[in-house]
Amino acid sequence: MDHPSAGLAELIAAHGVSRRAFLQFSAAMAGALALPASFAPRIAAALETAPRVPVIWLEGQDCAGNTEGLLRASHPTVAELILGILSLDYHETIMAPSGKAAEQSRADTMDRFPDGYICVVEGGIPIAENGIYCTIGGRTFKDIARATIDGALATIAVGSCAFDGGLPAAKGGPTGAIGVKDLVPSATLINLPGCPMNVQNLTATIVHFLTFGEWPATDPSGRPLFAYGQLIHDQCERRAHFEQGEYVTAWGDYGSLNGWCLYKMGCKGPDTFANCPTARFNEGTSWPVKSGHGCVGCTMPAFWDQMTPFYRRLPTPPPFATDVTADQIGLVLVGGVAALSVAHGVGSYARQRRAASAEAAAGGVATMEAPPAVEAPATAPPPAAAPPGPETPTADDKGTDR
Repeated sequence: MDHPSAGLAELIAAHGVSRRAFLQFSAAMAGALALPASFAPRIAAALETAPRVPVIWLEGQDCAGNTEGLLRASHPTVAELILGILSLDYHETIMAPSGKAAEQSRADTMDRFPDGYICVVEGGIPIAENGIYCTIGGRTFKDIARATIDGALATIAVGSCAFDGGLPAAKGGPTGAIGVKDLVPSATLINLPGCPMNVQNLTATIVHFLTFGEWPATDPSGRPLFAYGQLIHDQCERRAHFEQGEYVTAWGDYGSLNGWCLYKMGCKGPDTFANCPTARFNEGTSWPVKSGHGCVGCTMPAFWDQMTPFYRRLPTPPPFATDVTADQIGLVLVGGVAALSVAHGVGSYARQRRAASAEAAAGGVATMEAPPAVEAPATAPPPAAAPPGPETPTADDKGTDR
């Protein structure tokens, strides 16, 4: 059955969603994409005429947490997602067909919409022993994923497992799990890591494409900057307590009961880029840190190995300003390297001038060489440590470094 040509607004309205709710959704998407409110009418106009997007949703080594997040989505609800923005032509968990009929649905979508469907991958992709650890309909998930991704308009990896292998790829895992990027390096790929990812980020990614005809800007890890461009630490509602040196030091203590900073309990917010504090979960009501548990860094590469033990404290984090982004931090480091390189070149030139002057004074023949080429140091020096706050942990107060 072919997809109807009606725009999303018409389809959503046909299923009982009011015009007002549609405009509110467009405004919410502008906010999710970190765009000014003035972009809401443009998003609404684009969605009114945009066709439904055929989607093939694959599940490999996963717990189905991202699917659960999809089914519990709000603003829009999962019904609005499926009936309006996304046409889930293949999704093992929620589709009606099963067995050979289910696999035929995937094949039919690929045939009808060559280079015109979106592939969503959830779960790690095992490649050890030729992928035998995960098979569907007699085929390895590795082969199914590669074939589906190769024919897709773009691929969205949802969750940490699809991002880089996640838990199945953690140290000691026997399956050799990898993420989408390592399976098909040439794919047009958007990564939405998290355990699980926030479905608002998936919706906003699709809306960005339908509105502007291109995928959102990403960081070097392929994560959209609108969702992964700022540190959790700098957006956290507990940040003021960090600045005042007010920390939870034991579960159930005074600080724990009064919303103090969870840094000393192992919160990885200072090392983690995501929009969890602003997007939140459960209809936007809460997120792990607000509910009383520290961030575990699940949007970061290899977090199961790099961020564990989850209750071990990080080294003292730099107190970045609240408006600092991942790109800006990179620019500061690059600028620091450039400044040191110039200083190195100027210093070398001055030393040569002094040496030449000394030789001339001694009666020798002074030969002035051209200024040396500026060479960048092999690695960027660490940023200077900021002065500690009222109770900022000191070297004696740190936990064991990761």
